[in-house]
Amino acid sequence: MNSCTGSSSRTEPIGCVILASGLGRRFGGNKLMAPFRGRPLIAWALDATGGIFDRRVVITRHRDVAQLCRSRGVEALLHNLPDRSDTVRLGLEAVGDVKGCLFCPGDQPLLSRETVEALVRLWESDRDALCRPIWEDCPGAPVLFPAWTFPELASLPRGAGGGYVIRRYPGRVRYLPVSREQLLDADTPQALSALEKL
Repeated sequence: MNSCTGSSSRTEPIGCVILASGLGRRFGGNKLMAPFRGRPLIAWALDATGGIFDRRVVITRHRDVAQLCRSRGVEALLHNLPDRSDTVRLGLEAVGDVKGCLFCPGDQPLLSRETVEALVRLWESDRDALCRPIWEDCPGAPVLFPAWTFPELASLPRGAGGGYVIRRYPGRVRYLPVSREQLLDADTPQALSALEKL
């Protein structure tokens, strides 16, 4: 279990699932261990979410990712299931009894810790809201889901992700304005190289 700074004063426990199960087909392999500014790509997600949540877990199909996370004291769950919906369900099961859960991609290295903390504060001001970052009119990830969405997240259609639930409840979403670069991911080596220059 990863306790967050100040979590003892939090009345509602909150979890974090780092999604690190992509096959990296467009990248040409496991992108999460690719170097970014001298460290593996997944390390940036670990830094951005560290010390904030009552429970944090990385869901991955990559043994080297799991080994790195565990070496940093972060719980990692290995699996070989095929779909995004499986990853979401496994993450919810792993974080256990929490009142909100942030689902954070492992491939957005410019996501800041300040943004993650601000998303948590936004959720704490309205614990029934789905909270996500936005740049201009482009919403992105990570997304903090309240507990009332968990049954639907745990039973997503095959291959669906959290966006399926977000689209069902557009009026329940609250947005946090952020800078564009924080929402950019690295789906190809070229994209990762471009992020290095930002």
